[in-house]
Amino acid sequence: MYTIQTNASGTRSMEISETHLETIEKYSLFQGLIDSNGIVDESVLDKLKLNIRSLIASMEENSKDLLDLCIDVIYHNNMKAFGLHQLILLYINWKRDKETA
Repeated sequence: MYTIQTNASGTRSMEISETHLETIEKYSLFQGLIDSNGIVDESVLDKLKLNIRSLIASMEENSKDLLDLCIDVIYHNNMKAFGLHQLILLYINWKRDKETA
């Protein structure tokens, strides 16, 4: 279990599980998400939400893992652009650690 900060002052945080990170990897949710400017803002979070919603709508099989990610992380009350940026950084570090292990 990992913990990310969801605001700049550090008063809010969120728990991220290994399963959440695996779901992000499985569906390549961060691929092509951020524009060339590299800035993660509310529009990037909205884009992610729309991508996930579209993915769920087009799936014929069980998407419980994706729904769990939405409920627990993406649509969580504390998730804002700062939190998404922290989640992306966590994912990058998790992926790097996984590849070296």
